[in-house]
Amino acid sequence: MAFLFHKPKTPSGFSLPLLFISILHFSFPCIAQSTLCRTYCGNIPINYPFSIDDGCGSPYYRNILVCSNSTTLQLRTPSGKYPVLYISYSDPHILVSDPYMWNCKDGPRFRRTRPFSLDTSTHFSLSMKNDYLFFNCDPNAVIVKPKPSSCERFPDQCDSLCDSSSYLCRNLPECPFVLSAFRTSCCSYYPKASESLRLMLQHCASYTSVYWKTVSATPPYDQVPEYGIRVDFDIPVTTRCLQCQDNTRGGGTCGFDTQSQSFLCLCQERNVTTFCTDHIYYQHRSKAGVIAGTTIAVSVVGAIGVGAMVWYLKKVRPIKPVTTGVQSNENRLF
Repeated sequence: MAFLFHKPKTPSGFSLPLLFISILHFSFPCIAQSTLCRTYCGNIPINYPFSIDDGCGSPYYRNILVCSNSTTLQLRTPSGKYPVLYISYSDPHILVSDPYMWNCKDGPRFRRTRPFSLDTSTHFSLSMKNDYLFFNCDPNAVIVKPKPSSCERFPDQCDSLCDSSSYLCRNLPECPFVLSAFRTSCCSYYPKASESLRLMLQHCASYTSVYWKTVSATPPYDQVPEYGIRVDFDIPVTTRCLQCQDNTRGGGTCGFDTQSQSFLCLCQERNVTTFCTDHIYYQHRSKAGVIAGTTIAVSVVGAIGVGAMVWYLKKVRPIKPVTTGVQSNENRLF
């Protein structure tokens, strides 16, 4: 551009074109990229559909996981925050622990606990691999007795029964004899809803959750009990996300607009609605302040830069004669 070759000096001796270019360099919008999506919290990998940064992953799991001090991962539910022990993406599930549940160290001490619950609007569900053990239940309010063999054929007939002959009650993980030593009653019951779990805890001293972990062994020894709550989840699969993640198309990160929650492919240099190597793309620009999946608005410095450009052009642009009509304030460039 012609005006870049003129270098008139300001009273302070600065070159206006260089000053203007420098201002524009710092005032352009900064676009949040895929590098803002952290992939680990401690030693737990954070992959799609999850995220610990807003705008990354799937909007279905927005603000579900919380990473504290970059080391401690927690699952947020209506009943509280729970430490995450493990996430499996091949067999989609999260393993969490509940510090309020009974454990072997408690022995005969049964403190009151809150029932674990999940948000029904999310794509989470309590795994059928969980077993819930209840201790010292009131026999006048809870049906505590051995589960008959007919329950295997007609499980619906035994829904209200808390099984006192449960294998886990007789073989608690890590402390199989602690209950008999303290003469504590135990029964196994699988609550189908958070409400039924809450009602059980009104009539029982405490409870704990044991899940069956799959190990590399010959059946039936390939399942071992461990303390914890297994939460299953769905992985939303879309064509756009698969294209975005495709390494032959740039290997982007699936994300979303933090305001509209519409899909975005987060790339190293820009955010797009298709895939990173698509040359004809719609670059996402939002007026919202952001994290991942949005952009930052033009700063006040940028506005000053534009004003400086207008002032500079007024000073250096030659006024050409108008060949038709009369030159006036109305037909000037500025």
